[in-house]
Amino acid sequence: MPPISHSSYKRPSWLFNSHLETIYPAIFRKVSLRAPKPERIDTLDGDFLDLDWYKNDSDHLIVISHGLEGSSDRPYMLGMAKAFLQAGYDVLTWNYRGCGPELNKQVIFYHSGATYDLDRVIDHAQKDYAKISLVGFSLGGNLTLKYLGEERERPSKIVSAVAVSVPLHLASSCEKISKKENFLYSRRFLKSLKEKVMKKSLAYPGEIPTGVLRNIKTLSDFDDFFTGPFHGFADAAEYYSMNSSLFFLEGIQVPSLILNAQNDPFLSPQCYPLQLCRKLDRVWCEFPKQGGHVGFSSGKDAIPYYSEQRAVEFVSKEV
Repeated sequence: MPPISHSSYKRPSWLFNSHLETIYPAIFRKVSLRAPKPERIDTLDGDFLDLDWYKNDSDHLIVISHGLEGSSDRPYMLGMAKAFLQAGYDVLTWNYRGCGPELNKQVIFYHSGATYDLDRVIDHAQKDYAKISLVGFSLGGNLTLKYLGEERERPSKIVSAVAVSVPLHLASSCEKISKKENFLYSRRFLKSLKEKVMKKSLAYPGEIPTGVLRNIKTLSDFDDFFTGPFHGFADAAEYYSMNSSLFFLEGIQVPSLILNAQNDPFLSPQCYPLQLCRKLDRVWCEFPKQGGHVGFSSGKDAIPYYSEQRAVEFVSKEV
């Protein structure tokens, strides 16, 4: 489809650069939402996933997936859930392995292409619904698009998807976030990831080489030593090449929207594939000039963010 060229998003004047657009919603946004009904489900390999349910007695479920080192209770997750609840949908948010209140059981964690866990969530949830739509942020957007485009069995109930702030090309996006101007973001992610490795090493003594942590300076280093090898890939390069959703877009068969801000500090130029977008039949690409990373702030907590408005609009239109 031709890229959507008429994006109407304009950031509030006081969020005058991409870093403010990214940081303000993550730290200061408050979302008032009723408490979810929690559920824990088992995985086929003896692990577990924690789910949060918000029900409206709808026959259409929205499954929302979070970003790197996120969780189901982050403001962007709650804001999206609230927007869909107000529109009459049921909503399910979930935590990747190790991202909920309790560390997961297996030695593996989660990664950008771990579609087996998303499939487990959908398979568990689908029995009570006629339709399912998927929404993913950042890493969760990559996970969502890869799931929809890869060769696998998927429930026919899946009817649409929205992916926000997606690192479509993982390798170059990791390079981008490791640049000097993004030091605060990469340091925060690395600190959290390293802490999880240390905690996991207590459950698996001798199996996790914690000594190499001191040598890990970038997210690519972490993926080279841990994410890749722990999940069956030779190294970071193979992990990136086999899991970047950019390489799965042509396989997507349900209407899907990609919403990436052009000033996103995390995304490389490869995350705005204009020529490829023109060739895709079921994928719409919207690349507003502003928005930051998982931002798109309305400027007021009481007003839905642009990403939430667009997601609800797109899903409702494609039903």
